[in-house]
Amino acid sequence: MGYETDLLIAGERVAGDGAALEIENPATEQIVATVGSASSAQLDRAVDAARAASKEWASMPAVDRAPLLRGIADGLREKTEELAILMTTEIGRPLTESRDEVEWCAACLDYYAEIARSEIGRVIPPIESSQFAVVVKEPHGVVGCIVPWNYPLLLLFWKLAPALAAGNTIVAKPSELTPLSTLALADVFSGLPAGTVNLVAGAGETGAAIAEHEGIDCVAFTGSVETGKKVGIACAARNARVNLEMGGKDPFIICPDVADEALAIAARGGAWAAFLNAGQVCTSSERFYVVGDAYEPFVEAFVEHTKSLVVGDPTDPGTDIGPMVSARQRDKALAQVESAVGAGAQLLTGGSDGGRETGHFLEPSVLVDVPGDADLLNLETFGPVAPIVAVDSLDEAIERANGLEFGLGAIAYTRDLANAIKCLKEIRAGSVWINDPLTDNDAGPFGGFKNSGIGRELGAEGLDAFREAKHVHIETEIEIKEWWYPYGE
Repeated sequence: MGYETDLLIAGERVAGDGAALEIENPATEQIVATVGSASSAQLDRAVDAARAASKEWASMPAVDRAPLLRGIADGLREKTEELAILMTTEIGRPLTESRDEVEWCAACLDYYAEIARSEIGRVIPPIESSQFAVVVKEPHGVVGCIVPWNYPLLLLFWKLAPALAAGNTIVAKPSELTPLSTLALADVFSGLPAGTVNLVAGAGETGAAIAEHEGIDCVAFTGSVETGKKVGIACAARNARVNLEMGGKDPFIICPDVADEALAIAARGGAWAAFLNAGQVCTSSERFYVVGDAYEPFVEAFVEHTKSLVVGDPTDPGTDIGPMVSARQRDKALAQVESAVGAGAQLLTGGSDGGRETGHFLEPSVLVDVPGDADLLNLETFGPVAPIVAVDSLDEAIERANGLEFGLGAIAYTRDLANAIKCLKEIRAGSVWINDPLTDNDAGPFGGFKNSGIGRELGAEGLDAFREAKHVHIETEIEIKEWWYPYGE
């Protein structure tokens, strides 16, 4: 298939003038396309186009914006197979997961098309009977979206959909590893006023330029803690608004009441939570804490199920897990595994490429007896690796879950309502799933505590992330107030 490599600026497709990005298929290690980055002048033009379109888009009633957003959703659904193939080519994950991502994007647009029509503020009580007071929520202006490679479209539309629904215009930059699926979106935005959405390509320097650009009023970022902090500092230096989602080290807790069939189900749910997208999910379960007698049967069921998973060509319908996105990502995950084993951990399955000569494959890996200070239990892995730890109590599991700098998500399995309530109250994370791993809900906010981020995407909170609140105070009578000068009268 052919690849769209042009940028979208001011409603026109233009070749990038900057450094060339070579796009690799991680399953074959072949370069499938070359994309030109946006030059400094092209980024300025994209921002100028977004600012020029801002007044018309912001002043459009939400009821008129809604069908345009739904039109984008329809366009995505019509391009499902094309976009899925592109994402699988860039990322290496199974086609079924890529198809799901397109539908999730469309559903997000449908959701925000409707809730943006529900309110634009509120009426508040006045100070005096002759007054009227309201709070009006207005768009920031131009939003810069900096998007990672693991879910290139979903994590774009979690920003773009609420930002557009709120009346903002967009300058978006995908990861340098996965620009093809994003650039292929140009035609789905054709129904919007020119310049409302602009798509640029580039690596870290382009993202930094977006964060620092005086013409961008708000930056929405998903990526690493290190890069997110740099984005936050750049925005703070010019008082721009910022929304940061910076990853995690999510815990998965098996409560002591889980046994028999429920334990077997929890093992399958845990494998999915750990290995989905080859473990390259911001909310991947990266450390498992199993309480009491559930430990040994859980490990046995988890390993048995893991060994049944098919690792291979992501375009094959029978494949469960494809390659990792790059050699760098694979080497990082494998280094944590090898370091843990060197420190005394037992590798029960996985830990290699399965003998493949090409592709950045890492078989799903399960480890036990991992030392508490190992990187595998403390630093983000972002790969198909599951360290399983035995703990004596739920209190200990929660203490360990809360013991890191991260707080993005957490999963717990229990049949006991008291245990469920304890987990949801005491775990310090932006999302807590009980008995159902990683199920997102467009109506529920997504984001992290601590170093996992600032702000929220999705839900009403996600809409408000792209709106400013303005207090409007109206006095209907023009008269002198008794508290004015002079005080001596």
